[in-house]
Amino acid sequence: MDRPFSERVAHDDWRRAAEDWICRELDRHGHQVTGPIEQPRIRPWSTQLTVPTDAGPMWFKANCAAQAFEPALQLELVRLAPEAVDRPYAIAADRGWMLTVHRGETLADAHDPHVDDWVRVLRQAAELQRTTAGAREALLATGLPDCGPPTVVARFDRIVEVLSALPQEHPAHVPAQLRSQLLAVRPRLVDAVDVLAASPLPTTWQHGDLHPNNAFADGRVFDFGDSQWASAVEMLSVPYGWITTLSEVSWPEVLEAYCDVWGTTAAAIAPEWDAAALTQPVNRTLLWWTCLQEASAAEWAEWGQAPVHHLSRVLDA
Repeated sequence: MDRPFSERVAHDDWRRAAEDWICRELDRHGHQVTGPIEQPRIRPWSTQLTVPTDAGPMWFKANCAAQAFEPALQLELVRLAPEAVDRPYAIAADRGWMLTVHRGETLADAHDPHVDDWVRVLRQAAELQRTTAGAREALLATGLPDCGPPTVVARFDRIVEVLSALPQEHPAHVPAQLRSQLLAVRPRLVDAVDVLAASPLPTTWQHGDLHPNNAFADGRVFDFGDSQWASAVEMLSVPYGWITTLSEVSWPEVLEAYCDVWGTTAAAIAPEWDAAALTQPVNRTLLWWTCLQEASAAEWAEWGQAPVHHLSRVLDA
């Protein structure tokens, strides 16, 4: 694994191995490839292949090491909530590979999402959170990162230490002044963790990147590679940013729909919402940092400021 992930998955040997696995899995189910397999996207953390078959189009996904848990996680989510999560056609959990049937348009592809779409997505995601809240051990056994409130302060300390120690020219370097600003926020982070730990909203699965490109038009979510075990309310961070900056949808209406699933109100969870504004950036920083561990120098130059960007969001909370 010395070569960057994106270089490995672009190599002919890797493509042959992936396509051989795809063909074997299709054959096991009595299906076959009917046309050229294409590779439309390569990122530092994943790649996709499009697979035409006699059972319809399929998607193959391979993840970097940090997100290799996704196939096993999705299969466990199917076990817990079979109506809410699409069952993979096949997985190779030890490789982080997954083959899924094409399920139609994403919400983003279908149309510009309106408030009813967002309400449906957040309701279904909240229901999935309720279902998974009692399945901690089973979900962590898949490799899902444990980012629950008790882990956040130590994670913050470690991330600040690691990023501060990077060479100054590194895109994720935290300079001395920023380090001081971050450490000044630490007492507030400790308080935020206490708020979340005492909350009636549980620690549970949270999607990590919930937006219209990661939801089907019917509201069901997919793309679980950014998932974490964390405070339930942290899942709202990405939808909030998307809705309030990229749409004219009413955020309060969407938030109330999410709260309805939990039998609470936006006013009642306001302390948790404020607390998550401190914890979610720390956990999001971990996600970016680990996903870039197999990146090339050029990819670090393109994406490498993301860890510092997300960590610095605690200064705005």
